[in-house]
Amino acid sequence: MRADYIQNPEEWASGFFYSVPVQVRFSETDMYGHLNNTNNFSYFEFARIEYFKHIGLMNDWLDPKGLTIPVVADLQCDYVKQVFFDEKLQIHVKAASVGNSSVDIHYHATNEKGDTVFTGRGSIVQINKTTGKGSPWTEQEKSLFLPN
Repeated sequence: MRADYIQNPEEWASGFFYSVPVQVRFSETDMYGHLNNTNNFSYFEFARIEYFKHIGLMNDWLDPKGLTIPVVADLQCDYVKQVFFDEKLQIHVKAASVGNSSVDIHYHATNEKGDTVFTGRGSIVQINKTTGKGSPWTEQEKSLFLPN
């Protein structure tokens, strides 16, 4: 793999403990039946939100009285293998590192054979809804990113 955020592919892949299934829909493909390269980001979003729900962060962010929300600061995808209509994928998600108010999320998409088809990473920043500035994680929030 060429992605600079992956030093040791086997070790990196073994660090994922959460995943969601997706099946490539016809509307997500191009005229050749390939997954359109923009849809990977939708898969990342879906997997990220499900991951945040799983670890217990979405409830606070969806609370209308809540003070913070997550925003995507950057997002990248590295394409490894072609993906086609009707393929079943697993989108694996993990927190690679946690900063003061940010978290670096990594993604690993595999097909039914277990082959890596694409990878990705992105920074999510928790911001204060009023000020628009970064809002530090509490120690309890930081602990949610650790694998159970």
